[in-house]
Amino acid sequence: MKVFFHTTPNPFKVALMIEELGLAPDIVPVDTRKGEQHAADFLAVNPNAKLPAIEDDGQAVFDSGAILLYLAQKHGKFLPAEGAAMGEMLSWFFFVASGVGPYSGQAVHFTRVHTDSDYATNRYAKEIARHYRVLDDRLASSPWLGGADYGIADMALWGWVRAAGFVMEKDGGLTNYPKVQAWFDKVNARPAATKAGDWATKFQFKGEMDEAAMRAMFPQNF
Repeated sequence: MKVFFHTTPNPFKVALMIEELGLAPDIVPVDTRKGEQHAADFLAVNPNAKLPAIEDDGQAVFDSGAILLYLAQKHGKFLPAEGAAMGEMLSWFFFVASGVGPYSGQAVHFTRVHTDSDYATNRYAKEIARHYRVLDDRLASSPWLGGADYGIADMALWGWVRAAGFVMEKDGGLTNYPKVQAWFDKVNARPAATKAGDWATKFQFKGEMDEAAMRAMFPQNF
């Protein structure tokens, strides 16, 4: 297996799943600020030019949610087999995929990259705060995000909560969400989370958000 990786929230979800499964893939760094996601060999794996993606025995899978589902089903772990538990897990899994992730990304974009619109900045900052209140309420009554057992919903959320201090820096990060903080500490205590976090130390990526990086990451804007 090859895993195409960058130190952004979505790839870390997949890193956690891979470490939980005890797999040993080839990790291929893709530096998005240098535009490496637009190279032809990567586009053959993910035509959408986003991270993460995997190649598994010739099968290309892209989008972090798709990869988590693919690996959970392939290995028969971290996803209930059927019934109410399956519905509960998938509901929260897709809450992360369609809500927490996109709104976190937009909050970062409009508070740190394009700050000219007070409306957009306020909208996305308030909306991600609302999502975290939903999470905090959920984790006040459930041991894990997806239900009674640790699973793919937790892995999906962990990737984004790792960045909560950055996403919500002006609003105190997780300070206002004690149940999310307690859940995050519990996930971080897992050996697989430590190993997944160590992926960040394996590679050196471009840090500057200069014009070349902007053109690489947001080519549609130019």
